[in-house]
Amino acid sequence: MLQQRGAIIFAWCLLAPALLYVLVIVAYPLVETIFLSFTDASLRRTYDWIGWDNYTKIFRSGFSTIIIRTFIWTFFSVLLKMIIGTCGALLLNVALPGRAIVRTLTLLPWIVPMAIGIFMWGWMYNGEFGMISGLLQRSGLTSSPIAFLAHGETAFWATVFTDVWIGVPMVTFYFLATIQSIPKDLYEAAWTDGASRFYRFRRITLPLMVPAMLTMSMISLISTFNSFDIIWILTRGGPSGETTTMIIDTYRTAIGSYKYGEGAARAVLVALCLSVFCFFYFRVVNRLSAQETK
Repeated sequence: MLQQRGAIIFAWCLLAPALLYVLVIVAYPLVETIFLSFTDASLRRTYDWIGWDNYTKIFRSGFSTIIIRTFIWTFFSVLLKMIIGTCGALLLNVALPGRAIVRTLTLLPWIVPMAIGIFMWGWMYNGEFGMISGLLQRSGLTSSPIAFLAHGETAFWATVFTDVWIGVPMVTFYFLATIQSIPKDLYEAAWTDGASRFYRFRRITLPLMVPAMLTMSMISLISTFNSFDIIWILTRGGPSGETTTMIIDTYRTAIGSYKYGEGAARAVLVALCLSVFCFFYFRVVNRLSAQETK
């Protein structure tokens, strides 16, 4: 009995650092943020409990439009990264002369500091001096300069494209490592049986890449959903709020306007959206895993 009690105490002693870390780094800020979301906290030293007022005020201010825009922005950005990353990994896996140089060049968007890369794209999107507008005019596709970041629709897609450009290298090399881990015996057996290149991709490569795709799509979705730097540096949420996502709106409310209570309510909604998504995502993953083990 004493030995069992001693083992339990020893186990709790081993868990104590991890529990302390979770309580201080995760639990306390989360509870504090939820508490602030029910108050009118601002620059004042004292604040009052106001119940659900911040949440009702958020949805009366058109926050649902921002939620929809955030999901559209995230969906297309992740989808493009997954498609381009898969194609890039397949191409980089082919034994061609100069493959090492091509792989190094593929890493450039990831090597360049993010802020510098975003400023570079901001310059290229410029209507008067930007490279993209100049190329379109010289090729005859447009007759006048296009200020991509000055119009809502073009600014939205410009931020999506920039996010894809920055995120593709990580997806590409993650998928490349996955492809290279597939046993060569499978390809040799399929080749011996006369299977075409497309058949081998469809029946060997793609199925074995599915777990990696699910993992990477999850990581990419969370990082894209919470992406702040790209939109803030390029457009600051403009023009006319057409590129404002939930993270940008939360920052502008909490830090830009010093409305900490409303900002905390927005942050809680962001966490809630991601939690709901992760819940359904893991249900789908578990269901797929259960089907594979049958």
